Amino acid sequence: MLSRPKPGESEVDLLRFQSQFLKAGAAPAVQLVRGSRRRGDAHPEQLPLRDRRDVVTLHNLPDLPPALVPAPAKRARASPGHPLPEDEDPEERLSRHDQHITAVLSKIIERDTSSVAVTLPVPSGVAFPPVFHRSQERQGKSAASGKRSIFAQEIAARRVTENRIPAAGEVVPSLDPPEGAVPSEPPSSRDKGSQFPGDSHDFHRSNLVTGKGLRSQAAEQEVQTIHEENVARLQAMDPEEILKEQQQLLAQLDPSLVAFLRSHGNALEQAGPKAAKEQSPGSPTVPVTKEEPIMSTSASESRKEDKPEPRAPALKLPMTPHKEWLHMDTVELEKLHWTQDLPPLRRQQTQERMQARFSLQGELLAPDVDLPTHLGLHHHGEEAERAGYSLQELFHLTRSQVSQQRALALHVLSQIIGRAQAGEFGDRLVGSILRLLLDAGFLFLLRFSLDDRVDGVIAAAVRALRALLVAPGDEELLDSAFSWYHGASVFPLMPSQEDKEEEGEEEEPTTEKAKKKTPEEESRPPPDLARHDVIKGLLATNLLPRLRYVLEVTCPGPSVVLDILAVLTRVARHSLESAMRVLECPRLIDTIVQEFLPTSWSPMGVGPTSSLYKVPCAAAMKLLRVLASAGRNIAARLLSSLDFRSRLCRFIAEAPQELALPPEEAEMLSTEALRLWAVVASYGQGGDLYRELYPVLMRALQTLPSELSTHPPRPLSMQRMASLLTLLTQLTLAASSTHPESTSGPAEACVSAIPSSVTWTQVSGLQPLVEPCLKQALKCLPRPDVWTALGPVPSACLLFLSAYYQAWSRQANSCPEDWLQDMERLLDELLLPLLNQPSLGRLWDSLRLCSALCNPLSCAPAPEALPSLVSLGCAGGCPPHSVAGSASPFPFLTALLSLLNTLVRIHRGLCGQLAAVLTTPGLQNYFLQCVAPGPAPQLTPCSAWALRHEYHLQYLVLSLAQKVAPLQPEPAANPALHHALALALLSRLLPGSEHLAQELLLSSVFRLEFLPENASGGPEAADFSDGLSLGNSGDPQYRRGALLVQACQDLPSIRSCYLAHCSPARGSLLTSQALYRGELLQVSSLLLPVPREPLLPTDWPFQPLIHLYHQASDTPSGLPAADSVGIATRVLQWVLLLESWRPEALGAVPPAARLARLMCVFLVDSELFRETPVQRLVAALLVRLCQPQVLPSLNLDCPLPGLTSFPDLYASFLDHFEAVSFGDHLFGALVLLPLQRRFNVTLRLALFGEHVGVLRALGLPLTQLPVPLECYTEPAEDSLALLQLYFRALVTGVLRPHWCPVLYTVVVAHVNSFIFSQDPKSSDEVKAARRSMLQKTWLLADEGLRQHLLHYKLPNSSLPEGFELYSQLPRLRQQYLQTLPTEVLQNGGFKT
Repeated sequence: MLSRPKPGESEVDLLRFQSQFLKAGAAPAVQLVRGSRRRGDAHPEQLPLRDRRDVVTLHNLPDLPPALVPAPAKRARASPGHPLPEDEDPEERLSRHDQHITAVLSKIIERDTSSVAVTLPVPSGVAFPPVFHRSQERQGKSAASGKRSIFAQEIAARRVTENRIPAAGEVVPSLDPPEGAVPSEPPSSRDKGSQFPGDSHDFHRSNLVTGKGLRSQAAEQEVQTIHEENVARLQAMDPEEILKEQQQLLAQLDPSLVAFLRSHGNALEQAGPKAAKEQSPGSPTVPVTKEEPIMSTSASESRKEDKPEPRAPALKLPMTPHKEWLHMDTVELEKLHWTQDLPPLRRQQTQERMQARFSLQGELLAPDVDLPTHLGLHHHGEEAERAGYSLQELFHLTRSQVSQQRALALHVLSQIIGRAQAGEFGDRLVGSILRLLLDAGFLFLLRFSLDDRVDGVIAAAVRALRALLVAPGDEELLDSAFSWYHGASVFPLMPSQEDKEEEGEEEEPTTEKAKKKTPEEESRPPPDLARHDVIKGLLATNLLPRLRYVLEVTCPGPSVVLDILAVLTRVARHSLESAMRVLECPRLIDTIVQEFLPTSWSPMGVGPTSSLYKVPCAAAMKLLRVLASAGRNIAARLLSSLDFRSRLCRFIAEAPQELALPPEEAEMLSTEALRLWAVVASYGQGGDLYRELYPVLMRALQTLPSELSTHPPRPLSMQRMASLLTLLTQLTLAASSTHPESTSGPAEACVSAIPSSVTWTQVSGLQPLVEPCLKQALKCLPRPDVWTALGPVPSACLLFLSAYYQAWSRQANSCPEDWLQDMERLLDELLLPLLNQPSLGRLWDSLRLCSALCNPLSCAPAPEALPSLVSLGCAGGCPPHSVAGSASPFPFLTALLSLLNTLVRIHRGLCGQLAAVLTTPGLQNYFLQCVAPGPAPQLTPCSAWALRHEYHLQYLVLSLAQKVAPLQPEPAANPALHHALALALLSRLLPGSEHLAQELLLSSVFRLEFLPENASGGPEAADFSDGLSLGNSGDPQYRRGALLVQACQDLPSIRSCYLAHCSPARGSLLTSQALYRGELLQVSSLLLPVPREPLLPTDWPFQPLIHLYHQASDTPSGLPAADSVGIATRVLQWVLLLESWRPEALGAVPPAARLARLMCVFLVDSELFRETPVQRLVAALLVRLCQPQVLPSLNLDCPLPGLTSFPDLYASFLDHFEAVSFGDHLFGALVLLPLQRRFNVTLRLALFGEHVGVLRALGLPLTQLPVPLECYTEPAEDSLALLQLYFRALVTGVLRPHWCPVLYTVVVAHVNSFIFSQDPKSSDEVKAARRSMLQKTWLLADEGLRQHLLHYKLPNSSLPEGFELYSQLPRLRQQYLQTLPTEVLQNGGFKT
């Protein structure tokens, strides 16, 4: 006997056991049998032999699987019960047991069809068989159909139709009978008799029992039998019995079931006459049969309301459908409603808002406009009678499956956006179209449309994207100002309202921001980014790779190419980061340069072209110029890659008329090439091109006078000439630039391409060629129309001369006498005749008309301006009288002042001759308007751009004035006006002008020559004014005049203090200095910082004091006494000087904010306010703050700049007073000032509730109170809580007249007014408190206090008590006291 396997034995042992078992031939211990699936089959022997299965035994199974070779033919093994005979042929056996189809067909017996009626096919009269439509499906099909197909259901329905004759009134879902067919027979007499007496209902068939659940063939007969029995029973009953049974059934059945049965019966009743009518001989040619679905009661009622009345006229179609038409054998009327005439246009009777509708050209259609239908503006949507498409319908069309509809919708939307940005809609629409579209997801709809496969849809999407991003007029404005004074430097077109995460990164250079992204920004979804910045949201959707694919693969038409280039230019203007992403997008710049800036091309004729590929394009050159303006690193990479030097030489070397391009395109291409070179030269790069193209530039420069003499001047030619002069200006500055010193600043600032190889000898000969151009241009000055057509050419000539003399004066090996003599020659030959021309006076007079400061509405934001999508708002062109308008004098006068400043800085002897410019009446009037109090223009992208150029002119005038002032014994100009302008300009300068702010602080703001009041009796006038207002002379040393004289003497110290605390950040200052001084090798970018706000706050005179306060708050040990006293003294001196002689400079600082800044002096430390200079200056400023003309504007309840909460500041002020004041009267005066009756009661509650200890030290006499006492006592106090605190302070002795005389008088006045008040509108609580307070007053033990409260009459600060008293109680008060209880009167000793 074989043993069982034991643990530890391997597979080899198991195989050996198996071979031994097989050799022994023993029977297995277990037999495996397949059991039956049916229950009851207990034993395999009991199964029939036909259910036995063959059991295949595998002998000698190898360990490894067999090789993949064709298997041998299988041979079935005979079953145990059916052994195969060895001598029988298998083929014969198969034939004997064959079950072939022939054996089946031999047993078919044909059905007897002798009694079956033959139905001939119905002629249809059409060429094709009728097509089944889903609407023919019976809506009342049985639930037993399950998931059968429509074809199977139709076959089943036809079988049922063939097996029975349809009854009258039943809807047959079959084809309509042909013409001439005999209609159904009327009901038989048997059916007619099967009607309920007195009713018109037909009971020929049951409405409820259908027999659908029966499977037998006699189901219909069984149903009919049941129906006849029911009818016979009903006929045997009286009507009363029938009604009684009906009521009983209605009471027992569910109401919903009853409603269902009734609706089912109504549906069948309506279907019967309808089908009978359709089959009548008088029916239309193509009858319509439709079976109504079964609905609930509520649904049927609502359907009945929507349907016309039964007697309403039939549907009037413009034509009668015939069944011979294709697919018109079954007419669906609900789908033919659109063929009717439009309903009459409804007139708007109310002022309710209506949905805006637009034409296919984007025009806004009036609600009552009636347009013909052939325009294609009527459709099947809502309000079909109104022409036009709404935004919702256009959005729906953009998701259409028809590409033409998608393209049409995008085209219409782009037209709407263009018209909205042009301001055509005005105030006819509520809200902003662009805001509505962006909120609806239009931005990402365009992005999805760019991924379309249809070229037309892609073209429409690109066009709409350009209409959305590129505001019309923006690029024209920036291009026209390129040759202005620092016109190539622009603000980035990105939102100024950044997220909170980015607000703390203002000090970080923009170049560093461009290299990295915050994790929060990378993880934010594109919709969230687009909500704050549209460009960032688009870049997050991989817009650039898709545009590159469109340009590289699809090769669109010229309009699409220009649209894509315009979009890329707008993206590059967004920021340095966006420009870097455009540059680094794989193959994007390569494709643009190779396809649209080739060095060789086929000649192009005038007219439209079919393709822009392999043709030079000015828009592509402009894109590269905008990219280069973003940073010197980008300019260096463009210049050193793609063989760009040779391409630039290719387009500059030839004149525009020789470029084999259309004339306008050639002029624009040449202009953009010159501008690109000028941008590169502004970084000190591209100097080697100057040597190669020197003959070309000289030849072009020599032709300028002749081109200027042609009339009328061509605008494109003027732009090209101005760009050429701007290029020469940058090359001249490059010849004077020095190499930057090695610094440890940002990497971008240290990156420089090959240093400029332009030398002074190469540019020294340009001046004789430029002066004739300027002379020729100045000849047109008396002719305004021609002068306007010249554009920026005269300005560019003046700016070149300024740069030329600046570079000449920096040459170490040149003789100063040479350039000084040449300046005198230029002054005599050119400038003095120009300054004496009456036409120049006309330009000075037009400054005020074109100023953005004097006309804030000229820079108002566009109606469609969005914070997330920045534009300059120049749709339709700038107005003529604006900074950028055609009649603007700012470009020329700014360039002229720049030249004059350069001449005066180098040659001081010219100051006397050029000082006459400062006395021009037009300039004086313009300055008076600029410093006059008025609303400042709102800081928008358009206003920031315009104000920057206007500030340039103001700064150059002030710079000229401060150079001329020391050399003029009697100033011809108004120095006080210049000083007021300098103060106003300092608080208005925008980011990017840090150098100008620094120069104003150094030279103009604290210049003694700009304070003529010091030498003309100003201090004495101040003393006289104070004597008249205060009525006393006081100590001469403490008077305001002496303080002003001392402040004028300390102006150098004051300037040093403000330079230390108000100077811009060093990095921004160095960048701005390099730009304005012409240090090209240190210029890192022509993109200015984002103009979120001005450089200095409006309260900049208090800035050192605020810094001192914050520094003291952060330093527990306190500040050094010398530093704090010196800073506080200098700030207070300067503020007093401004308050006295330049009050308009502090007009933007509210009096409440000034009071808060003065309170900071006392909060710095415990000793600062005790210093004598500080005491004198604060007292003088407090008097100025409490003047009758200033005091009414003191409002402590409004939000204050730089202060979160004035009550919190006042609470800390009370704490400090209680701790360190020691009864200081000046400190006490500032404590009392916010306690006036008109201010918030919170301030008074803070004193009498939480800081009642202050009353012990608040001993300011009534005679030293800076404001009238009536400001505290009138009107009467109405706060019950405060009045109770008042009374408690009096009763407890906390408030006494010799401790706090001012507040004692105030409290007595208010308590007296309250206890004797008889206001009938008072609440019960107030009345009870008043009566209780009166009783306690009457029972007071302090006779003096009792006398004051009862006999108070009027406040009078001249009396020792501070108020007058009645000698005896007035009669009304006596009568009121008699209302008190008798015991109270007796205890108080009242006598009438």
